[in-house]
Amino acid sequence: MRNFEILRLKTAGVSNRGILKLITYQKENKEKITLRQIAHVTEVKSVPNFIESYKGQDVEGLRRLYKRFPSFSILDEVYPERLKEIYNPPVLLFYQGNLDLLNLPKIGFVGSRETSKEGIKVTHKLVEELKQKFVIVSGLARGIDTSSHVAAVRQKTPTIAVIGNGLDISYPKENRKLQEYLAANELVLSEYLVGDPPLKFHFPDRNRIIAGLSRGIVVVEAKQRSGSLITSSWALEENRDVFAVPGNILSRNSSGCNSLIQQGAKLVTHGQDILDEYFFE
Repeated sequence: MRNFEILRLKTAGVSNRGILKLITYQKENKEKITLRQIAHVTEVKSVPNFIESYKGQDVEGLRRLYKRFPSFSILDEVYPERLKEIYNPPVLLFYQGNLDLLNLPKIGFVGSRETSKEGIKVTHKLVEELKQKFVIVSGLARGIDTSSHVAAVRQKTPTIAVIGNGLDISYPKENRKLQEYLAANELVLSEYLVGDPPLKFHFPDRNRIIAGLSRGIVVVEAKQRSGSLITSSWALEENRDVFAVPGNILSRNSSGCNSLIQQGAKLVTHGQDILDEYFFE
């Protein structure tokens, strides 16, 4: 199955999990498969709607959108082995930048969008103290995400941004120049096609990719029931390490981190606390 065919199936209404099922099916069954069989294997909600959508696609128009940015799929050699391990790994990723960063050790940074000045300082401190041992992975959102990318750039540490919209869209808008810089000099990843907006449900899906790429997740300032804790949950489910920066017990922004520590996340106050968990040659 070629990458463009994967996109056609997604656009016609097949879920990411459905395409994974189809890939497994095709590995075991070499004969040609019909659209109706594809619909049953991928368990689409409506077989007639899927067939109608697939046959009605503007294939050339879709191909033009597809070619706006390079992509790789779970079938390509460049696809990270660590990401393949997670539940429902993204079948197709668009990118801008340096794919060689996928081959290096990675650590994720997540936290509050409404971060404090202290949270920003802590993020910069930890990134500096990691001594360029890890690629910094985050989601380019406001707050801790942005701070981690900026800290990485300032410390000449490689960084990867995983975004929840098409690569042609900058979200939040104030990060347009940062996103352009990362696209030109680092790496930006997205499983969304050109023009796809930053819808609310995209971000939990994006979080699974951040966790999947990373050896561990560092949480700096997080509320209870926040996106950062969703990322941490993904990390724990995928046997990744979770590190949390403790905070003021009177601060809502620290409640999530303090709760994570109570549940067994490693308390970190220095970058060395993270480095001590790993061995380097």
